[in-house]
Amino acid sequence: MPHSKRTAAGVAGGLLGLIGLSTVAGVLITATVTPAVAVTSAAATSAIDMFNNLPSVLNIGKQILPSTIYYTDDKGKNVKMATYYDQNRSPVTFKQIAPVMYDALLSSEDPRFYEHGGIDIMGTTRAILSNVKGGAQTQGGSSISQQYVKNVLVQQCEWDATPNDDKALADCWLKATDSSGTDGYQRKLQEMRYAIALEQKYSKNDILLGYMNIANFGGTTYGIDAAAMHYFGVHASKLNLAQAATLAGMVQNPNTYRIDLGDNGTTTDSAGKPVNTTKDGFTLTKARQEYVLGRMLQDGKITQKQHDEAVKAPITPKITTPTSGCGKSSAPFFCEYVTDVMRNDPAFGKTAEDRRQLLYKGGLKIYTTLDPRIQAAAQKAQNTYVPKDLPGASTTNKNKTFGSTSVSVEASTGRVLAIAQNTDYTASQAEKGKTSLVYAGSKQFGDSTGFNAGSTFKLFTLVDWLNKGHSLNQVLDGRKHTRGPWTDRCVSGGTWNVQADLHNYQQRGGYFGTPMRFTKESLNTGFLEMARQLDLCDIGNVAQSLGVTRGDGTPLPLTTDGSSKISANNPAPYEVIGSDNVSPMAMAGAYATIANKGVFCQPRVIDKITDSDGNDVTLPNRTCKQVLDPKVAATTAYALKGPLERGGSGDVGNPNDGTPLIGKTGTHEDYQTWLMTSSTKVTTANWVGSANGQVDLYHNWYAGQTLNNARFSLGRSIQAAVDKYYKGGAFPEPDKNLLRTVKVNLPSVIGMSQDDAENTLKKAGFQVTIGKPVDSDQPKGLIATQSPGPGRVAAGTNVTISPSTGQGKAVPDVTGRLPAEAVAILGASGFTKTSLTCQDNPGGDGRVTSTDPSAGTVAGPSTKITVTYQAPDCKGGGGGGGGIVPPGKGRGGSGGN
Repeated sequence: MPHSKRTAAGVAGGLLGLIGLSTVAGVLITATVTPAVAVTSAAATSAIDMFNNLPSVLNIGKQILPSTIYYTDDKGKNVKMATYYDQNRSPVTFKQIAPVMYDALLSSEDPRFYEHGGIDIMGTTRAILSNVKGGAQTQGGSSISQQYVKNVLVQQCEWDATPNDDKALADCWLKATDSSGTDGYQRKLQEMRYAIALEQKYSKNDILLGYMNIANFGGTTYGIDAAAMHYFGVHASKLNLAQAATLAGMVQNPNTYRIDLGDNGTTTDSAGKPVNTTKDGFTLTKARQEYVLGRMLQDGKITQKQHDEAVKAPITPKITTPTSGCGKSSAPFFCEYVTDVMRNDPAFGKTAEDRRQLLYKGGLKIYTTLDPRIQAAAQKAQNTYVPKDLPGASTTNKNKTFGSTSVSVEASTGRVLAIAQNTDYTASQAEKGKTSLVYAGSKQFGDSTGFNAGSTFKLFTLVDWLNKGHSLNQVLDGRKHTRGPWTDRCVSGGTWNVQADLHNYQQRGGYFGTPMRFTKESLNTGFLEMARQLDLCDIGNVAQSLGVTRGDGTPLPLTTDGSSKISANNPAPYEVIGSDNVSPMAMAGAYATIANKGVFCQPRVIDKITDSDGNDVTLPNRTCKQVLDPKVAATTAYALKGPLERGGSGDVGNPNDGTPLIGKTGTHEDYQTWLMTSSTKVTTANWVGSANGQVDLYHNWYAGQTLNNARFSLGRSIQAAVDKYYKGGAFPEPDKNLLRTVKVNLPSVIGMSQDDAENTLKKAGFQVTIGKPVDSDQPKGLIATQSPGPGRVAAGTNVTISPSTGQGKAVPDVTGRLPAEAVAILGASGFTKTSLTCQDNPGGDGRVTSTDPSAGTVAGPSTKITVTYQAPDCKGGGGGGGGIVPPGKGRGGSGGN
């Protein structure tokens, strides 16, 4: 309450005694009735000076008003989703209140309202005399203007009072209304000063309306329209005589005369029995109503017949209590997420209490991003394909909580279109199948800490692979084997026995393959090999740039700060396949970045907020920023088509409606599963898993399938609805350079042992096939041949190596020899399997021109060697299989001329 320039004792002293009282009365009469009349008495002049020195400007301020959360339907109409309030109030205009309500209030509270200047002198003087005499009860005697002042002062105090603190609220009321003792006299005098100033500034109707909209009608019900709706289920404009008289009677003592407590009553008698109950016909309120009706009759506002009928009729409330919060919302978990943004984002206040006051008292209109069409489809899918929880009686599921959620984000804006969940919503203590946790959210927004990401986290390794200029078509060793030691910023030293510790999707054993195939089939060992060739911290930083942290808000262990300092959170290689808890909302935002050509739009659930005056409220900063090269984004999308195509790990989650889609599956052990789906327009994250404990999804059934497969049903159903309302198009073409065939140096392993050769080739990233032993001059067991030979070949090429038999010799050079002589030389070298071939050549002299294998070739003794020689006429006797002399010189020759 504003301080006066006089002390409380001085003010009280001026009031004590008949002379002082008369002086104040004269001041009031002078100020309110005949302000132009001069006051000549010295005492009156002194009193006027004292009165005029009291503060006169009352800052009415903003009323405490409910805040309302809306969504926009498909016809553009704003539909109420939820309301938050400390005081249930719905302000109305003067014409929106039934005239009978004004009559009832004025007759009972201030019949001379339109005649006085803010103070009812007779009523006020009577009250002061009673209080000075020390009566058993103090008297009010306040005009409507004074009561309005009183309520404004109470409300100013309540703005800062702790919510649900009955003592603090009671103190606010006492501070503004107590008229006993010295402080009470001072308060009363200040109240009158304000009332007079109020009437000089506002019209009578404005003051009367202001009072109607601010007055308390019991509990958290404030203002005449909220009271009419709460107690009788009608708006203030529709109140009848009996209802108006009941409400007018309440304002004197709202919590005594309220009629919404049923058989509990509003007070008790000397025996402790509830009074003013449904059973006793609200006896106290009825008596007060009859008093109001009597005053209305006396004032000529109603006829005797109207009076008698209203008195005879019982009070028949029709209690309508508005909910505060998301409990009755059609999308309660979306609503709760919005509420958490309002409660926890510093954009709405520095402290938690500042933010709460804004939400519960600020009269905000909060317009959300929810699309009811997508929300309805998502919730229907949740209701159809997953249970609210699992039976808790069984030993298997005892003390475990099953959960499921779907969140859809518009890729180009970050607008969250839907948040659906398997559970029912409760704002109270969680129980089986009921919670207030938003599984799609994080600790800050949703009070959830996220879930193990599984293979959906492979996105960040894939992006970093392409960021570094690697190709989707590079062949890598994706088999199970021990990898390490790791030598990058995040992990240095140590090995990981993948053979023992890591399982692939559908228990695949691993293989040589490309990132393109690894992505389609979600091969853990393949992605681990990709990560081994990268820097794990870079992978973590990619995730961070796409908006992903751990669900509790802390950075992923695989991240560095600006100084490249390694995180202290014990990073490990297995994080690249999704061991960290992340929120579905964050993962939806990350995959939406790929669909949005590398532009990351922070997910947001609020489009606009206006305050009680209709002014825009500054929203949290939610930006769209290019974080990936568009070429990298396009090529990533190209790879992410694979999982939803035939043979991909998530193909059964594709609605196959013709819309181009990208996506990714994810599992963590047997208790967390994911399916990401996205068109160019909307991205949806579907999670089905363990909200608490470790539910075995592979051995719990619902709706005809094991729960590990429920994600596919969810994804297929929700994506179909998304594609219906948000027409997706073709994704950009991938970058050709990032699809190139990668060539690397293939080393020579000739002369190595088979083990050394195999290890050398595998370490270099090549597949190896062991061929049959071949004759060679290499010692037995050493590699004699490899195919292809050393040089630049495609990475991951399958190289066939053949060990030596140890029996190989070089084929002698017999060119220029006669055939028989050549055969003899070959035989002497151990090559006993020979044949002769003659080629016609006019200039041929019957001598050997070549052998096959050629001279110098290493071959075994069993190798057949073909000896070729040339003669003028092979058929005419110019040569023969055993000819040993040149043609024309002997038998078998041409005869010569």
